[in-house]
Amino acid sequence: MGFSKLKIPKICEQCGKAFEAKTVVTRFCSSTCANKSGKEKKKQAKEAEQKQTLLEQSAEKIAEMQTRPYISITEATILFGISKDTIRRLIKAGKVPAVNFGLRLTRVSRVHLEEMYSTIEIPEEPKEKPIKLHYEIDECYTVTEISVKYGVSPSTVENVIRRNSLPKRQVGNYVYVPKEPIDKIFARK
Repeated sequence: MGFSKLKIPKICEQCGKAFEAKTVVTRFCSSTCANKSGKEKKKQAKEAEQKQTLLEQSAEKIAEMQTRPYISITEATILFGISKDTIRRLIKAGKVPAVNFGLRLTRVSRVHLEEMYSTIEIPEEPKEKPIKLHYEIDECYTVTEISVKYGVSPSTVENVIRRNSLPKRQVGNYVYVPKEPIDKIFARK
């Protein structure tokens, strides 16, 4: 088996250094970088698995927390996504009722926090679809007819059509524009 004389310039995916690869599929500059990359992939997979198991375990706790009228400050931060300092500030201001059972045993009213931090759904405004008007050719002017009738240049007519978003239709070399909006626009001027 012979050796390849190819030297393909590449950049190592792990350390970012430039190197000359002997094959097209080489991704790393050395076996050390390849090993590091493999270890990082295993570590990321393990972290993702741990997050998933934590989520599964905490789902039961969250469901149980949502049934109690009073919850701890830590549980409130998990449920509502607000900081402990914010909750303490609200308690001190009297906006959220709380009961202190001792050191680190403060319980806050879940119902009041839900009222304050409930999600407000903003209804999406339906986007107005432009009304597509189908004009027959006999109900339209050409750009040349408009420029002759109103004594303006064809480029001015094109600008007016574009600026007012008028519907236009091209048939062959002619651009047709409805008569009604053109007459209204040029009647004002």
